[in-house]
Amino acid sequence: MHHTLWVLTGPTACDKTEIGFTVAQKIRGEIISADSMLFYRGMDIGTAKPPLGMRELVPHHFIDIIGPWESYSVGKYVDDVETLINDTDSKEKKFLFVGGSPLYIKGLVDGIFNGPEADWNIRRELEELAEKKGSQHVHDILQKIDPVKAGELHPNNLRRIIRAIEVYRITGKPVSVLQEQYKQARKSYRFKIMCITRAREDIYRRINERVDTMFGKGLVNEVQSLLDNPEGLSKQARQALGYKEIIQYLDGELTLDEVKDMVKLSTRRFAKRQMTWFRSFPNVQWIEADEHEGPESISEEIITLLKSEDF
Repeated sequence: MHHTLWVLTGPTACDKTEIGFTVAQKIRGEIISADSMLFYRGMDIGTAKPPLGMRELVPHHFIDIIGPWESYSVGKYVDDVETLINDTDSKEKKFLFVGGSPLYIKGLVDGIFNGPEADWNIRRELEELAEKKGSQHVHDILQKIDPVKAGELHPNNLRRIIRAIEVYRITGKPVSVLQEQYKQARKSYRFKIMCITRAREDIYRRINERVDTMFGKGLVNEVQSLLDNPEGLSKQARQALGYKEIIQYLDGELTLDEVKDMVKLSTRRFAKRQMTWFRSFPNVQWIEADEHEGPESISEEIITLLKSEDF
């Protein structure tokens, strides 16, 4: 049984949030966020988080799931998404993925075998063994427990050899077997990606407007209050677009005008990187939006597309 899972993506400031919301409302679906910065509670203005009013009308998943001092990985996200869509209550639900984080979308499409969490004691023990007896000796250990994986790894690739032995010790199963089981499980999904595109000048104009709006809404105060929290900000959260630059401003390295220009520049660069990624994805359905075309007509186009595919 093949499930088709639909992803709505596009560069930052292309109206994805509004369009996704309108589509989900019309098809009575639910939204799974594919935006790595919406995971964080308290990071609202700079991430253009969908307002609560929207989230009351259409269920949104994977928004406000962790504190800004925590970190979250692509592998964990893929596992959590699978748990959600395989839940018995979810069988009849229609899910639409909406977001622009290329790595998280790629993780969904490719699937990520994450394996168990690291066990540093096992790692240390094997690293010491490699120092004493050489990495070939550690490769020989892997050869005994998982000849398939050992055949894939060069004896000098110590980090991955150690990880494969670690997975075997924790789970009792060779990593090659786990990866194969995982691939089989993933075959029940098919992803189709709809990507909104706009002319470069249009995107740049929208980015500039959006950044000005964020500063007007009090983005600087938001960042200051996150920094004032005794729990602090994780490395991941500090790298967020807009937040990173404002932290520099609050440290006295930039003026307010400089920081605004920097955020606009960083966001334009990010939009360009997003488009490079999206062009490399399989099965992309391009949705071209005219310069002043609003969310309504684009939503109609998407709904027609979903209906024709029997969504």
